[in-house]
Amino acid sequence: MTVKTGNFTGFQLDIREPGIAWFEFNSPERLNGMTTAIKRDLIEAVTQAQMNNDVRVLVFTGQGRAFCAGDDLKAYKGAKLDGEPLVPAIPPGHDNALGTYNGLRTISQALNTAVRNVDKITIAAINGVAIQTGFSLALSCDFRLMADTARIGSATLRFGLLPDEGGQYLLVQQMGVSRALEFLLKKKIVGAEEALALNLVNEVVPAAELAARAQAFAAELADGPQVSMRLLKRTVYNAAELSWAQALDDIAAKTAISDHHPDAREGVSAFHEKRDARFNAWLERSS
Repeated sequence: MTVKTGNFTGFQLDIREPGIAWFEFNSPERLNGMTTAIKRDLIEAVTQAQMNNDVRVLVFTGQGRAFCAGDDLKAYKGAKLDGEPLVPAIPPGHDNALGTYNGLRTISQALNTAVRNVDKITIAAINGVAIQTGFSLALSCDFRLMADTARIGSATLRFGLLPDEGGQYLLVQQMGVSRALEFLLKKKIVGAEEALALNLVNEVVPAAELAARAQAFAAELADGPQVSMRLLKRTVYNAAELSWAQALDDIAAKTAISDHHPDAREGVSAFHEKRDARFNAWLERSS
């Protein structure tokens, strides 16, 4: 399966060496606001990246002053967006209560689910404002690098709305119940240093260096033993929700795979030979 690259609805997708799928939201005049069409194209592109061996790491970032400033309500009503659609358009589906329920489950929530379900490492390079949809998408990634000039938050209560794309769950995982509730009820939008203190991001980077830092970090991860890294990612996420006994069984089953993979033999050989390991020969053969 080949990852289709190019300019799609609301974002550009490129594959960079060594196996980095670089998603860049490219409607800065709209603060990279999301629409149903953008989300459906992102779901498809993320799915293609998951299933393609040429992709090892996924990076999400934006152009201009925003990572993604939430849903673009005007565009939901039919504004024309640049880019070639990956999937056919469907109605937004928010014209009644049942439509809103189905729209959230099958599109908005499905995007964050797709990102969280990728077994490859995901990075949000938060270049600017990340609100509501953009905030929950960033939280769905494994790592968040944040420009020192950026601001992030949910703030849905400012409009009498809820963090309906999984933001409440993701915040609880990052901050705990009490602090997540305070963050949401106080409608907080915070700068980079406060976001770091609240455990919402992994690293704060000077804005001019963000893209280069994200590229370097992604490349470092892409050079690691991909099978063990993907198994490790999944077992860590599972451990957050499993009992002790279940978590032990889960990692035992995954270790039965990693221990017998060629990368493990290469790692041991490199250790004994006092050299850097050369992992992922299986990926190079499959390219």
